[in-house]
Amino acid sequence: MNTPGRLGLYGAGLLVVFGAAFAAGGVLVPDATVATWQQSAAHGETHTPNPSASNTQEADVNGTSIAQAGFTLTEIQAPTAVGDEGTLAFAIVNRDGTAVTDYETAHGKDLHLIVVRSDGAAYRHVHPVLDTATGTWSLPWTWDRAGTYRVYADFTSGASSVTLSRFVTVGGQFTPEPRTSVVTEAQVDGFDVSVSGELAAGAASDLTVSITRDGEPVTELEPYLGAFGHLVALRDGDLAYLHVHAHGEEPQPGQTSGPTITFTAQAPTAGRYLLYLDFQVDGIVHTAELVLDAAAGTTDDSTGGGHEGH
Repeated sequence: MNTPGRLGLYGAGLLVVFGAAFAAGGVLVPDATVATWQQSAAHGETHTPNPSASNTQEADVNGTSIAQAGFTLTEIQAPTAVGDEGTLAFAIVNRDGTAVTDYETAHGKDLHLIVVRSDGAAYRHVHPVLDTATGTWSLPWTWDRAGTYRVYADFTSGASSVTLSRFVTVGGQFTPEPRTSVVTEAQVDGFDVSVSGELAAGAASDLTVSITRDGEPVTELEPYLGAFGHLVALRDGDLAYLHVHAHGEEPQPGQTSGPTITFTAQAPTAGRYLLYLDFQVDGIVHTAELVLDAAAGTTDDSTGGGHEGH
């Protein structure tokens, strides 16, 4: 028997062994996972199954890889210690290593740079400048706090909307500031910000943010990045990046709104999510930090499978 044939039988044998082990242990394996193993076995491929993997929409998770859709985020050049003044710079390259210089405008900018420490602190949302001659994005940079940061590049090029990230370590005395509880109300620059709504794993959830000042509704929200507010949601633990969309049509220059903004967010898994709301009043952008927990997906016993709902 040739080598591919032997590998195919070996893979099929592993499938039988794993299937029997899961049946004995009472572990439910999603049909889609079984189909994947069967296809792999037929092609002589072997994979170690993960019986604890949930049936939630992991395809919705972004921002945890340096490469996706043929694009790669290069190493990030930045100051290495707190207080050092310098430049943060990087490039996006395609499969052949050529720097990308052709970007589509999305949410008012060609590229959004999100920087946040691993514990969720020190969040920044900024917009570097592209050197079209070299394909390098850059902006002046100083770190205020030590620690390990995830740096995201969120952009659209061609038909692909991509979020890539890398880690940067900043030297200095590190004091962790973990998000240890749910936060539905926050104060920033004299504004009171609150969020209502519930996140559920695998489901599209509507979240409504309300903004007041001195107890009065704020109705002077100005357009910022193509909406009256911009919300970034990150999964606590790995800082996976969720795409969140504001309701309504894109506002026109000079138009104002408030005191509420509604967003649709989809949490891929149960757990804690860190929310960062950017909003603009009188030409100044303010950022409020909130924290929500996503409940596990609902169970549909009528299917006989007990899978988490989507």
